[in-house]
Amino acid sequence: MVSAPSLGKQDYVRDGASQIPVKILVVGHFAVGKTTFIGSISEIEPLTTEERMTQAAEHVDDLKGVRSKTTTTVAMDFGRLTISDRIVLYLFGTPGQQRFVQMWEDIARGALGALVLVDPERLADSFGVIDLIEQYGLEYAIAVNHFDGTPLRDEAALREALDLLDDTPVVTCDARDEKSSADALTTLVRFLLDRARQEQ
Repeated sequence: MVSAPSLGKQDYVRDGASQIPVKILVVGHFAVGKTTFIGSISEIEPLTTEERMTQAAEHVDDLKGVRSKTTTTVAMDFGRLTISDRIVLYLFGTPGQQRFVQMWEDIARGALGALVLVDPERLADSFGVIDLIEQYGLEYAIAVNHFDGTPLRDEAALREALDLLDDTPVVTCDARDEKSSADALTTLVRFLLDRARQEQ
């Protein structure tokens, strides 16, 4: 697994004119940890649009396996991460519920790539997310969010279950941990840079 620098909130205040902004999506199904991921890695206080879930939502959202979840993203999450003197990642987290999927196209516009968060216990929930990202023509990496008490899955089995191309990066991360989340983003950025070089 690749390494990345440890960053703190409000670090890296630099002259924006000399920096290259890169838009990255953080996507995944409902309750996979997107808001937590952006909150753990953003060097600024992240913008979130979380609202308390109501009893009515139980009839719309699949709460199987996530009964403890009390809030949900209704528009998007936003964070920022400076990875070098030149490159700044702008992180946009999409809402995970099917009823908000119409927002994805607008949020995806201008993005260079996507990090797809996956719950190894709910792989089938990721199929629609991956289909959408491929439909938008975005390159992506898979970050398997390792929840407490869940066994680590074999990478080959994950690739087969998600029907991934051989060169699609797959990493394991803990969305609560800054370094682990940075490693996952670094893997995606390196993949995107390699892709760009191949196309030159």
